[in-house]
Amino acid sequence: MMTFCFTGIRSFSKLWKSNPYLGLSPGHSYLSLFFKDCYGNQQKWFSLKTVSAQNTKAENLLIAKARYFRKGDEGSNKQVSSDSHLFAAGAAKKRSQMNPHKEGRALPPVRDTIQLPTKPLNSEEWDKLKEDFKGKANFESWIISQMAHSHSSIDVAKSLLAWVAAKNNGIVGYNLLVRYLYLCIFHKQTSEVIDVYEIMKARYKRLEPEGYTLLIQGLIHSDRWKEALLLLEDIKKVMVPSRRNYNDCIKGALLHQDVNLAWNLYQELLDHDLTPMLKTLKTFFDFGKNIKDDQYSNKLLDILLYLRDYHLYPEESFAHSIKTWFESVPGEQWKGQFTTVKESGHCLGCGKAIESIHLSPEEYEFLKGKFMRDVIDGGDQYKKTTPQELERFQNFVKSRPPFDIVIDGLNVAKTFPKARESQVLLGVVSQLAKQNLQLLVLGRKHMLTQNSKWRKDEMKKVQQQASCFFADNISEDDPFLLYATLHSGNHCRFITKDLMRDHKASLRDAKTQRLFFKWQQGHQLAITRRFAGSKLTFQHIPSYDTVVQTTGDSWHIPYDEDMVERYSYEVPTKWLCLHRKT
Repeated sequence: MMTFCFTGIRSFSKLWKSNPYLGLSPGHSYLSLFFKDCYGNQQKWFSLKTVSAQNTKAENLLIAKARYFRKGDEGSNKQVSSDSHLFAAGAAKKRSQMNPHKEGRALPPVRDTIQLPTKPLNSEEWDKLKEDFKGKANFESWIISQMAHSHSSIDVAKSLLAWVAAKNNGIVGYNLLVRYLYLCIFHKQTSEVIDVYEIMKARYKRLEPEGYTLLIQGLIHSDRWKEALLLLEDIKKVMVPSRRNYNDCIKGALLHQDVNLAWNLYQELLDHDLTPMLKTLKTFFDFGKNIKDDQYSNKLLDILLYLRDYHLYPEESFAHSIKTWFESVPGEQWKGQFTTVKESGHCLGCGKAIESIHLSPEEYEFLKGKFMRDVIDGGDQYKKTTPQELERFQNFVKSRPPFDIVIDGLNVAKTFPKARESQVLLGVVSQLAKQNLQLLVLGRKHMLTQNSKWRKDEMKKVQQQASCFFADNISEDDPFLLYATLHSGNHCRFITKDLMRDHKASLRDAKTQRLFFKWQQGHQLAITRRFAGSKLTFQHIPSYDTVVQTTGDSWHIPYDEDMVERYSYEVPTKWLCLHRKT
């Protein structure tokens, strides 16, 4: 159990020296409130009680809630443009801009019922402001939340707390204290943080997660920074600390030159299977500038390999920190530049070949086996079919020669909404059949019924040029598509607009998920446009893997540009190229 063992209670008069009437009452009372995370949109209900010997039931309830929230808490010299392939950073954003009809209507802005004060108010002025407030929320909670959101001045917030304390026998509620603490941290008022810390540790036996997070964040900049580590230990008694908690403690350790502690905390974070924040990793590189320490350098290189293993990409400022560190190491003679990669898969900066997107034979067989076990055999939640139909399909695939391209017929047919679906599908199949490719079209039985969208004569021509399998109308065809493609061999590609995120998520370990995404990038075709005469063009498939990599005397690190919105299934298009001078 987490217990603060402090005997003295500091008065509010020491915190707000201009308000001597703010004293802290020793009375015990419940405080139930609605708390909105200062850092996000999560909303939490919780109850707190001031220190009392008979508080075990409330403590147990709070511990359970904390665990719940923690639990709730992915050959050419031509340059590749940002929209050159399906998985390029920014491609999804551009597609959404080209299809504005898909975007939801914007909601009208919410108008504040009152104007936030810009200078401290006295008691009468606060009374008048509360009278003018027309909202349904509690005025004090609403106004302090708005102040935190708008980063109001400390003096204005102090005057609010002084007014509240005067009306409540010197008591200021937890919600107001936390909001004020947030403002103190934002405005870098470290002495105020210390004062709020003293009050909170005396008044409350236990805090909720965000309270601990804010205190840790504020304390690390003070000469009492090691007390943040005590708060971290308190959190551990109830739950695994968040990666933000570890980030702040690591930052505090490096700010105060305790390098060994910082690395120990980093290792502890990894041991909890937490993914470190990129700014945590950036802090290590910033600290290592101009340091000649082989052990420290090796740990930084391990961080880069960690980015590789988990397909993480540094932000632009982090990439600059990596470049600065490499170039600063005494005697190493590294030179870095920001560049791109040619479609041929060669770095435009140094000319070296980037790793291929294609899986090795060993990787391919591993992925194929895992996919068959996790998705086809054990992935009932991802397929809507019967064992009989699945067996019928597997026998169908095994009886044919390996396919070159597998087509999601229904998905492809809907590519051009204004065209007849069977006509679109026939156009795709006819164009590919001219290349003497072994084609498989996956569809559903309703596609064979004559109607305005599907013409029997066009579907007959499709069946003449490609092998076709039509599943029951209730079946989901994605697992069939992936099964047929993987079964046919590493050369086989597939056509669909579906990004297969559910199927990637159904794979049960990170290694297999990474291999699946790498395979997907190298095998998925997407139709970009149709010209007169039904001629189609397909999006570019990259020849290289977008992942951190090294040859010993060079590093290539893909990074996220500041102004590019990249979705989780996309990869960066910009690279940091580092090579050792010779």
